[in-house]
Amino acid sequence: MRKARDYEGTVATIQTTQGEMTVRFFWKEAPGHVKNFVDLAEAGFYDGTIFHRVIPGFMIQGGDPQTKDAKVSPSRYGTGGNTDAAGREVRVKAEFSTLSHRRGILSMARSSDPDSASSQFFVVVKDSPFLDRQYTVFGEVVSGIEVADRIVSESKPNLADPSGGRPAAYQKISAITLSA
Repeated sequence: MRKARDYEGTVATIQTTQGEMTVRFFWKEAPGHVKNFVDLAEAGFYDGTIFHRVIPGFMIQGGDPQTKDAKVSPSRYGTGGNTDAAGREVRVKAEFSTLSHRRGILSMARSSDPDSASSQFFVVVKDSPFLDRQYTVFGEVVSGIEVADRIVSESKPNLADPSGGRPAAYQKISAITLSA
């Protein structure tokens, strides 16, 4: 029998084309989001996805499973999420807290509905307090924030693109490993 996961003590290492970022989670503030992200990472959901939205001086966003499929147009990147066995999108209820969106914070992307987070996440590369209490903060980069900076610089995002920050050179998540 497999041992139950200690979500509160779990640490994730996000392996990217630009190096590794180590993340610790805020279990007490956002248990639903932590469980969602950790369970998806453990299942390999994020392996092979790309950072499809990169905005210098703001954030890098990834976690869309459509970015793994070469047949999907990049114009569709950012519209995918986790689905259940019946193909329905799995959504996570908002868990807003007093934690601020400072550099290195891991937060969940969503649509205009606060309860629409699914699989996409972003790493804040510059303090962005205007996001506070609007997006769920569920972790922070504790080592490797310079990797996020390299993802920004190596992505060469097209900021004139109406979708906002579509990279000219996509950076990939090769794997996420978990430890307790």
